[in-house]
Amino acid sequence: MRRRELLLFLGGALTAARVLRAQQKATPVVGFLGSAAPGPYAAYVAAFRQGLSETGYVEGQNVAFESRWADGHYDRLPALAADLVGRNVDLIAAWGTPSTRAAKSATSTIPIVFVSGDDPVATGLVAALARPGGNVTGVSFLFVEMHPKRLELLCELVPQARVIALLMNPNLSGVERTIRDVEEAARGKGVQLPIVKAGSDGEIDAAFATFVQLQAGALIVGSDPFFNSRPEQLVALASRYAVPAIYFAREFAEAGGLISYGASIPAASRQVGIFAGRILKGAKPADLPVEQPTTFELVINLKTAKALGLTVPQSLLARADEVIE
Repeated sequence: MRRRELLLFLGGALTAARVLRAQQKATPVVGFLGSAAPGPYAAYVAAFRQGLSETGYVEGQNVAFESRWADGHYDRLPALAADLVGRNVDLIAAWGTPSTRAAKSATSTIPIVFVSGDDPVATGLVAALARPGGNVTGVSFLFVEMHPKRLELLCELVPQARVIALLMNPNLSGVERTIRDVEEAARGKGVQLPIVKAGSDGEIDAAFATFVQLQAGALIVGSDPFFNSRPEQLVALASRYAVPAIYFAREFAEAGGLISYGASIPAASRQVGIFAGRILKGAKPADLPVEQPTTFELVINLKTAKALGLTVPQSLLARADEVIE
């Protein structure tokens, strides 16, 4: 009897172990891959989780997460992407074009959903917006394409500025295309457009000293995940050097920046979370069209404008989606 009971016990234990392993394997794992630091992106990740939860996936219940962040060091991304692939995650959520490019290079089978400020077709992330093809889809919020519009808004806000500097990260792909677009817009406005490049914290500090030497009357901060993770530094330097600046995301204006114009990153992140949930349920990235925003937020910080001695035109205030006082 004892031997029989022991065999029954062992058999039950093995069955329980198999069930546990099956349950663990059945829990999908989503890998986060970010070009920047995790702290400033917390709101975007939360929005992604919200979108994912709307499709029925909740962390701790039926989905798990693995996160990898490059902290602005884009050269680390290939290894981080390879690590996620090596861990056999079920899906990769990538923030920014550098992260998406690294993920795409690391795998052609694991689904990838992205939030990107670039044109995903021009950068080679997808074959077409309507039918992405391959294993990649997501949301492109046209940050790069909006730079000429930001120049126009800045000229309206600071009409006396004859020199408007453009701050770009040289480590970001597509920099030259962005520069060409903004230079063409600057020629149309009759303003000089010196280009200053910065890809590290120290280079950002040095860039603002350069703006003073160039006698720049205003500044366009280029869209980039590295810059997006350092709103406090950029806003503080713009305040210290009294440089009127326009940014690509409302988070900068909320942090004390003068003006911002662009699509909502949290809204895009939530939509990508919904994409992720649909893919985990069986949809194919190739069949999910890349989405683009239809609305853009204009946010003006009146307190900062007053500190800079600027009077915001009523025509600009009337078009603002939010005015911070």
